[in-house]
Amino acid sequence: MPTSAPPFSVLDLAPICEGGGAAETLRNSLELARHAERLGYERYWLAEHHNIPGIASSATSLVIGHLAAGTSRIRVGAGGIMLPNHAPLVIAEQFGTLATLFPGRIDLGLGRAPGTDPRTAYALRRNLTSDSDQFPQDVVELLQYLGKPRPGQRVHAIPGEGTEVPVWILGSSLFGASLAAALGLPFAFASHFAPAQLMEALAVYRSKFKPSEWLAVPRVMVGSTVVVAPTDEEARFHFSSLQQGFLNLRSNRAGRLPRPREGFEESLTPVERELLDEALSCAFVGAPETVRRGLEGFLARTAADELIVSGQIHDHAARVRSYAMLAEVRDQLQSGRAAARAG
Repeated sequence: MPTSAPPFSVLDLAPICEGGGAAETLRNSLELARHAERLGYERYWLAEHHNIPGIASSATSLVIGHLAAGTSRIRVGAGGIMLPNHAPLVIAEQFGTLATLFPGRIDLGLGRAPGTDPRTAYALRRNLTSDSDQFPQDVVELLQYLGKPRPGQRVHAIPGEGTEVPVWILGSSLFGASLAAALGLPFAFASHFAPAQLMEALAVYRSKFKPSEWLAVPRVMVGSTVVVAPTDEEARFHFSSLQQGFLNLRSNRAGRLPRPREGFEESLTPVERELLDEALSCAFVGAPETVRRGLEGFLARTAADELIVSGQIHDHAARVRSYAMLAEVRDQLQSGRAAARAG
């Protein structure tokens, strides 16, 4: 078990809500990033998705720049950039520019999924010769562009070269864990929506990790969905937006984040309930004490070095409040473990 509660971070999926639009979403993201900074969250990440009506962060590096410009201390980054959609040089230039504008504050998480459907992936790339099979080579190429120039190097990322933007490998399977371990990079597991291989992936990463110029010892970040409200009942009500959206996505009916529904869980079929229980088994929803107990066990079980939290809530004020209440839970976990050590 870690000796203290790890840092907490924010994963903003930039939800476009029913009744709202992308402009409102981006304003809300900036407000939430400033709120997270005041509350002491470690970092604020956004994810690349395309052709999804309910997500506004498709131009991920632009949104990162917008949020970094509107904050002053919190780290801002990608959780992540879907590298098969891009030439490594392009991402090195984009994130090298961000790191030049906001030194010491930019992170680059990399994933190998397309973040979209095959037709949209083709529209992004104009061909599919760059795919997930090339992901390890593309990561190495990108790291080289962000590092110090090498003798005989003909192509340079400017800005980018020498910025050494911290790179994380993202994953929801053993592949990402093995790659992060082999390259000696930090690893973030997407347990907020695909938790099935969480513990096995962490074991693989830690056991196979090779120290590198970027990292001396393994560093693990785990994802979780968290919704905190004054009561368990209110939190479950807000959580129903994500539940509806998840089922819509799995049935090819992706849309904007639905409004919450009273009694939604009671309306689920057994198949729907099983699907949600499996995909969202690392979700912690309820009043502060309920969430505290759940997170305490989760953090002990994973021995995570950091927790990154997604909170898909339709009502922006409720989302802001949820992260504020979660910060209080974090502080309780921190002080509780400190008290246990002192005792």
